[in-house]
Amino acid sequence: MAAAKAEKHKSVVHVTAADLHGPGVVFCPNPKMPLWSSHPKVYLDVATTGEATCPYCGTHYVLDGPAPKGH
Repeated sequence: MAAAKAEKHKSVVHVTAADLHGPGVVFCPNPKMPLWSSHPKVYLDVATTGEATCPYCGTHYVLDGPAPKGH
């Protein structure tokens, strides 16, 4: 089901528990995005549901593998 949702999004970034910052979050724009396409930094919780979408650019983040302990 997550894969079907991800297909609708502009860009899909797969992350693992090692990529998370703080309590199960990723930030967007991520370090691989070019500076010219930057928007305000937002923190997205991917540990709770296994996925999150940036409200600015539509990038969809998908957590591959288990969430960190405590989530």
